[in-house]
Amino acid sequence: MAGKPKLYYFDGRGKMESVRWLLAAAGAEVCFSVFNFKLHIGKLFEEEFLETREQYEKLLQGGSLLFQQVPMVEIDGMKMVQTRAILSYIAAKYNLYGKDLKERALIDMYVGGTDDLMGFILMFPFLSAEDKEKQRAVIVQKATSRYFPAYEKVLKDHGQDFLVGNSFSWADVHLLEAILMVEEKKSDALSGFPQLQAFKARISSIPTIKKFLEPGSQRKPVPDDKYVETVRRVLRMYYDVKAN
Repeated sequence: MAGKPKLYYFDGRGKMESVRWLLAAAGAEVCFSVFNFKLHIGKLFEEEFLETREQYEKLLQGGSLLFQQVPMVEIDGMKMVQTRAILSYIAAKYNLYGKDLKERALIDMYVGGTDDLMGFILMFPFLSAEDKEKQRAVIVQKATSRYFPAYEKVLKDHGQDFLVGNSFSWADVHLLEAILMVEEKKSDALSGFPQLQAFKARISSIPTIKKFLEPGSQRKPVPDDKYVETVRRVLRMYYDVKAN
């Protein structure tokens, strides 16, 4: 597996899931390893799942985690941290970052908006049962009153299939990921957004995305209690997260 990207994170979504989405969109396939067990189901990148505090401390002691945080991705001879930097590099590497500076600026703007929406969702698994119900309402309200109307307008105004330059880009991948995350909280969240409904269908039918959405792919499921417990144990995150 020498020379192939390697992802270091938990066996769950979190901040690494957008990296998986983007690599999948670019046509990358996954090989993952837990401890010494390896299951080869692809060719282009692998994953090492953090399951113990000792694994995490080994990365810290080895100097791999520049800011003492994961995700980390080994790619092209670099050990990259900071999710946005990782995603920007992958998008540029696989020609998913626009054809010029203006398109790149638009992609950054749209991805930034989607990141804001995802921020309300990423904390959800770590909330108490009571706070989860409050946060579910916040997620749906923010999505349907702020973020989805913005993207609906972008698609309607320019009348093209994609968000930027009428070409498939990182912005499209990121938005589809966010849409599906919101629909997990409210299945009819797109009911008032015909442009986004059509967008979802188009992007989901792109071969690399379609494959990633199929059962058995490396797309991670909705985070469960086991994932939450593992993250808390490895990071020694003993405090309670509060809803927005």
